Amino acid sequence: MAVKTIIKAISLFVMFMIAHNNGFGQTYAKQGMVVCDNTVASNIGVSILKKGGNAIDASIATAFALAVTHPQAGNIGGGGFLVFMDSEGKSTTIDFREKAPLLASSDMFLDDEGVLVKGSNHNGLKSVGVPGTVAGLYMAHQKYGTLPWRDLVQPAVQLAKDGVVLSWTLAEHAKKHNAGDYPQFLKDYFKNPKGELTEFGELWVQQELATTLELIRDHGKDGFYKGSVAQEIADFMKANGGIITLDDLSKYEAVERKPIKGTYKEFEIIAMPPPSSGGVAVIEMLNLMEQANLDSIPFNSTAYVHLVAEAMRRTFADRAEHLGDPDYNLDMPLDKLISKDFAKMRYENIDFNHASISDSSKFGQLYDGKNTTHLSIIDKDGNAVSLTYTIEQSYGSGLGSPHLGFIFNNEMGDFNPQPGYTNNGWIIGTDPNVIQPEKRMLSSMSPTIITKNGRPYLIIGSPGGRTIISTVFQAILNVIEYEMSIEKAIEVMKIHHQWMPNELVFENDLMSPDTQKALTQMGHTLKGRESLGRLMGILCLPSGVYQGASDSSSPDGGAVGY
Repeated sequence: MAVKTIIKAISLFVMFMIAHNNGFGQTYAKQGMVVCDNTVASNIGVSILKKGGNAIDASIATAFALAVTHPQAGNIGGGGFLVFMDSEGKSTTIDFREKAPLLASSDMFLDDEGVLVKGSNHNGLKSVGVPGTVAGLYMAHQKYGTLPWRDLVQPAVQLAKDGVVLSWTLAEHAKKHNAGDYPQFLKDYFKNPKGELTEFGELWVQQELATTLELIRDHGKDGFYKGSVAQEIADFMKANGGIITLDDLSKYEAVERKPIKGTYKEFEIIAMPPPSSGGVAVIEMLNLMEQANLDSIPFNSTAYVHLVAEAMRRTFADRAEHLGDPDYNLDMPLDKLISKDFAKMRYENIDFNHASISDSSKFGQLYDGKNTTHLSIIDKDGNAVSLTYTIEQSYGSGLGSPHLGFIFNNEMGDFNPQPGYTNNGWIIGTDPNVIQPEKRMLSSMSPTIITKNGRPYLIIGSPGGRTIISTVFQAILNVIEYEMSIEKAIEVMKIHHQWMPNELVFENDLMSPDTQKALTQMGHTLKGRESLGRLMGILCLPSGVYQGASDSSSPDGGAVGY
């Protein structure tokens, strides 16, 4: 009863503060820290650390809490990646990316003439990949957790049962989904038992989700992939045009993989290998920037933005040509892509006066949805976790069984949908990421841990779909090369270039008109956006203090330490 009361009090207080726009800013702590897209979830993670749990324990509790408090991306209906470094300096990763169902095929989203049916790979139940989140969190616990599994899931159960105060952001989402052309599940998602929309500042109770979480709490992975939850998923799919079956669910396994590693000066980068492209791409970009004399190029000047954009352009082109699920692509040249020699060759063909040409006749790129979410955690012993997971677009497919209370992903849209066809826009057809049964779709998620002298130095990651790689790369560069605080590194101007479409995306209010004009004269096509990514980071200061910050573009996010 005491635990229930504490959890409810945390939820009510923190969500009240969030609802009234009281941000928490940059945070300092010595014993541990959790940074994620929702301050209630961050507090839950810190409560686990205070009980003696390690960073893995806290990441599990935080991730399940996000499934309650941050439904647009926090999930048990999606998948993701976890990078872990323990207090002894050993590192590993856990891949719980979604997989294509057994009934999937390379032409499943094409018409009779072999052309992609617009929107088909992101809409409807055929767009849903087999979820991996529960399996991934359970594997992390079984291998590296210290507290009982039940204790890590129970806080999320309690949040769903007791309710959380609906933030302004979620209240606005509720109104939009109720009024717009959205699936019925989303129209009903934020309603109370009377059938009325939960309003800003009111308690939002999710009883069906609580019941699902109870089964996961009591039965671990089997509570999701077997039994009544699995049966309901399979039945719902069959009744509504989906193709995920009981076999898909029972066969799903998370995979522990060796991290991809690189260096930037005296720092080591520990990141996620394929099927995430994030680790390879971030390391390649940093290798390219290491070739430059950055002392002679002012930060965020026209020359600097041009150089960063060209590094991104080349990296994303390489990503498109080579990367995919390693279980289906056995000859990916990973060592080559992250080598200093390869970066030197790529750097030497950069024209410092003109934008390069992006040639779609060769290959291109496909990316994650915009509403991924990230959490960074470190405990008192120096165990560190960088975890990113997603349901692809905001609120995923917008579909789910009303009896289960969670939203299905639409990650099948991250496969190359039309084999062999690449255009100048968004359609990519390169072989490594073409749909196959049980294959994991390529991802841009980039959970990363940077070390110095064998100890955690920076724990960083971001949502942002196609921009994840770019924003994580720039945040790392800002901290290491320009010695910025974690808050400044997150908040300064970011850009993005993904090779195809051939656009240099920038944050509207942070690039001067003169720089925009100069870049246009160099041949860049500019496209402004309100913001790029939602970085969540922890910087480990030499004094032993942890410095954490949540991107200001995440209205409910927060860094919490103790």
